[in-house]
Amino acid sequence: MKGFMPNFELIVEARGGIQLPLVTSGVTLTTDRKAPGKLTFTVVKDAAADFHEGNAVRLTVDGHRMFYGFVFKKKRSKKQHIQCTCYDQLRYLMNKDTITYSNLTADGLIRRIAGDYNLQVGELENTSFNIVNRVEDNEMLFDMIHNALDLELTNNNKLYVLYDDNGRVTLKSLEEMKLNIVVDDEVAEDFDYSSSIDDDTYNRVKLSYENDETGERDVFVVQDGHNINNWGILQYYDTIKKGENGEKKATALLDLYNAKSRKLKILNAICDPRVRGGSLVIVTLALGDINVNHYMLVERVTHKFNANKSERVMDLTLRGGMLNG
Repeated sequence: MKGFMPNFELIVEARGGIQLPLVTSGVTLTTDRKAPGKLTFTVVKDAAADFHEGNAVRLTVDGHRMFYGFVFKKKRSKKQHIQCTCYDQLRYLMNKDTITYSNLTADGLIRRIAGDYNLQVGELENTSFNIVNRVEDNEMLFDMIHNALDLELTNNNKLYVLYDDNGRVTLKSLEEMKLNIVVDDEVAEDFDYSSSIDDDTYNRVKLSYENDETGERDVFVVQDGHNINNWGILQYYDTIKKGENGEKKATALLDLYNAKSRKLKILNAICDPRVRGGSLVIVTLALGDINVNHYMLVERVTHKFNANKSERVMDLTLRGGMLNG
């Protein structure tokens, strides 16, 4: 189903002032729960369009501010059309570094990194798990933060969403990401659903830790014998660092991955500008082997606004409930 073209405003903040570039066809915005927000559009190069990499870009749809970020790439064609790729502030978390820290929670780590890299901070909910000591060696800042958030999840069973809220790094618990939006057959033009044990399904978890104090390797193994009989051994293996509870983490990972991988993507749903990666929406669909009627987590959403066809739609990649893809 197609939605009508929204009242949207695309603004570039260049050195010469505010610019309203002429968009040739449409605008695409993708937000992912574990990646920077990405905005792409193509404009006509004319006398009014004079902006460069690093300039700020704002997108507002139906009065809802959806994106604030920066131009990272420009690609020209013979027709003097410029294809632009922009990312929000989280793009700077793709820098690599080595960081040692002690007695920090995940939100504390975010504040530290934001201060070191001159990032603007918005609302950061307080996380509770204290990370006693950790070394992140030659890692992306994004991965460092999500490692800390994973520790919060495995130790306190609480999921948090990191995102850029119009130019401010924001952290909210999943409970605060709920939207009163229902996705059903009336909203979605189509869906793509699959189930598998070939991807992200594990019925045995094995974690190891090099214990410097004893000089031995500590090993933690948990498994589900019933699903091993059904599927054979599908093992998840990783090493853990000092301070992590191996048994607790192994159990949490088994709870997370010991099921069929079910993936659901909603195609060409009527666009709602409030939906972003990390949102919770209500999904009511009959998928064949299962029916869903509950909140689901939006792992990724791509909003597409097409001026020439006067339509706006969104594609959603979902997980939650009986879906874990």
